[in-house]
Formats: sequence, C-alpha cells, structure tokens
Amino acid sequence: MATADHLRVPRQHGLFLHHGIDLGDGTVAHYLEGREILRSSLEDFSRGEEVSMVSHEQASPAGVTLRRAMSRIGEQNYNLLFNNCEHFANWCKTGRHRSGQVEDWLHTGSLGALAFGQLMPAALLTGLGVLLRKGVVDEQSRQRARRALEHLQKLRIRLMQKLDSTLEQAETWMQGMPGQGADERVDRRSRQLLLTGRGIADELAAVEDMEDKLHSLLDETSQEEGTVSGPEPR
Repeated sequence: MATADHLRVPRQHGLFLHHGIDLGDGTVAHYLEGREILRSSLEDFSRGEEVSMVSHEQASPAGVTLRRAMSRIGEQNYNLLFNNCEHFANWCKTGRHRSGQVEDWLHTGSLGALAFGQLMPAALLTGLGVLLRKGVVDEQSRQRARRALEHLQKLRIRLMQKLDSTLEQAETWMQGMPGQGADERVDRRSRQLLLTGRGIADELAAVEDMEDKLHSLLDETSQEEGTVSGPEPR
C-alpha cells in the first residue's frame, strides 16, 4: 500500500466493503458509516480485517487524490445510496462520484447492506430491486412500481429544494468574498457549499434515473396490454 491508494476492508462479516484513502502517514480518510469523513489510523480503519487495494485504470495523480480527500474531512453528508464511503474514495481517486456496490444492487436486486437505507422503507427498496431486475409482470408489481414512483417523486422535490437552497447560500457567500486575498473562512465555506451542492445534484440525478426506469417499465406493460386487448379488426 502506498500514499493515495484506494483501500477497502470487509465490514459486517463480509456483508459489504468499507472504503478509504491512504494518506501516507499511517492514517486513512474514510466516511465513517452514518457519521462523517474522518482521518483514522489504519488500525482503526481495518478493525483487524485484511485491507486490500482498489486499482483504477484512470487514476488521478497522488497529489490530487490527497487534496480531494483532505478537503472533505469533517463532512457530515453521509448517505448510504448516494454519498457513501465508496462514492468518496472513488471521487478522490478518479473525480467520479460513484459506488459499485449501489450500482450492483440496482442491476441485480441484491440488497446486502442497502437494506439499511434511510431514503426509502426497506419494503420499497426490496420491491424496487425486484422491479429493476425482473420488470413489471403483474398487477402487484405495477402497484409496487407506482408506490416507488410516488416516493421517488417526493424525494426528488425535496432534493430540488435542498439544491436550490444550497446554491443560493453558496452564491451569497461568494458575493461576500473580497476577491484577491479573500477571507479564508468565506472561501472555505463557499467551497464546502459547492461540494454539498454537487453531492445533492448526484443524488437528484440518481433519483431521476430510477424514475425513468420505472416509467419505462410501466409504459412497456401498458403497450403490451394495449396490443393484447386492443379492438378486433373489422
């Protein structure tokens, strides 16, 4: 392992993987589950489990990775589906905010650690995973898709409101900057707000993507039913 490496270690008896960035001095930057991005010792990060390295084909330079990791220490915007430890580590290494564990769940319907998600009730999460994997096949699955869409729509509205508010705050802080030699506190706060805004935008994009998938599934079944039960030719 070396400075700026993307590290991962099993958690909950291998149920999911925890990710972090090696800071090169025996410490690791990582998003402690449900809390904040911390700088912990390698021992605390590993909790006695074997640590492995994640390789990236297009990794950013070590200096860039370290600056990204250090810039977010103390952040408290953890979200299991949209802003977890893997999102953080991948962004530090590549500039891309993504989580393979979340994407695998969306494609396979396997809940794993995501059963503990806070954005949607566990029953809806389970139903959404099944729908995306198997499609809408009967009236029960159609109802499940409609319930998921209602929940996602409410979530999208909340995220849009939160994003608007965050960007307005960032703009206000930036307008208060005196330009050359700007106050460090103002600059740090504005950057923090912009980072928060980007995270919210990522969440919003993921929610909209799930909405589009569900709408497509419902449209497909409606078209199939129309074809089957359409008027007989004269």
